[in-house]
Amino acid sequence: MALPLKYNFRNVLVRWRSTLATILGVALVVAVYVLLQSLAVGLEKSSGNTGDPRNVMVVRKGSTAESSSQITREQVRLMQYWEQIARDDSGRVLLTADVLVLINLPRRADNGEANVLVRGISPVGMQLRPQVTLVEGRWFTPGKREVVASRRLARRFSNLEVGGTFRTAGRELTVVGHTDGGSSAFDSELWMDTDECRAIFDRDYYSSVLVRALDEAAQGSITNRLEAEKRLPLRAMKETAYYASQTMTAMPIKYLGNFLATAMSIGAVFAAMNTMYASVGSRTREIGTLRVLGYRRRSILAGFLIEGAFLAFIGGLLGCALALPMHGYSTGTISFESFSETVFQFQITPALAAKGMVFAVIVGVIGSFLPALRASRLPVIAALKSV
Repeated sequence: MALPLKYNFRNVLVRWRSTLATILGVALVVAVYVLLQSLAVGLEKSSGNTGDPRNVMVVRKGSTAESSSQITREQVRLMQYWEQIARDDSGRVLLTADVLVLINLPRRADNGEANVLVRGISPVGMQLRPQVTLVEGRWFTPGKREVVASRRLARRFSNLEVGGTFRTAGRELTVVGHTDGGSSAFDSELWMDTDECRAIFDRDYYSSVLVRALDEAAQGSITNRLEAEKRLPLRAMKETAYYASQTMTAMPIKYLGNFLATAMSIGAVFAAMNTMYASVGSRTREIGTLRVLGYRRRSILAGFLIEGAFLAFIGGLLGCALALPMHGYSTGTISFESFSETVFQFQITPALAAKGMVFAVIVGVIGSFLPALRASRLPVIAALKSV
């Protein structure tokens, strides 16, 4: 005979103090798990949300990122007039050779310093990155030592407000505008003219080349041509694929989240186990009565397991609710690819919330198993005689 579930649910309400402690314990574990995993999801989304599928990114063979790549001016000239590269309405080749450099800037509120990426970019480069929009001020003028800053970087670093100045490489640069990268990797960059950037930071080379291919076939043709051309020790891939591969920074956060969740779940399991053992101890006579009424041991075992899972489920819901206000909150960390500040947002997705709920229910079931097993094995006579 199956045990009515309302018996277990009513006991949850009657013993609300002990059950509340279990729910809060599970909720805190789930909240920490979801928040840490949302950091990794935010980093991955920032990289995955970057680029245009029509663009091809070219870097030096063997380099893992733009920051470690070097492309000479001669190599850029060899590529410049390939027929596979598209042109705009005015006939300009849709190709930009960019320079990436690291500079050190002070954070706001005297919170130390950090590395920031400066990208030297041409006017064509802006055209190739339509997801980046100017939201305040104006674009930089080549030759005037001007930069535009990501709006999110400007919130985290001093002197990046429109009209602000900062000194680097012995030069004073002026911020003339703010950009919005649409929650992409470009939200972590300052932009200035590419040739001026090379001159100020004494770079004889470019870091990468970005081109707009005519079509899908042209993308493959560019890749094959670079593989066959011995004078060009370069490799090409879709811009979206390149940025999607730049997710190494998210892995340690994922591992940390899993480690902390595992460690804290052990405590949550013991909390659930303690609550359920106390519940079994206080309901010994009830359990004996249930056995006399004909309820089988497996029904009692299943009932207590469901009760534990139900408590954990509520804790999981509460944990997700505690984490939810952080969704969309901007933060930053050090990128392991470029060793610069990477700005991104907490991303609490439905899939991540579902993982948190499943995690909570597993904790509840594991914590309830031994107390439920004890309850199902209580001798009937001894249970009925208990006070």
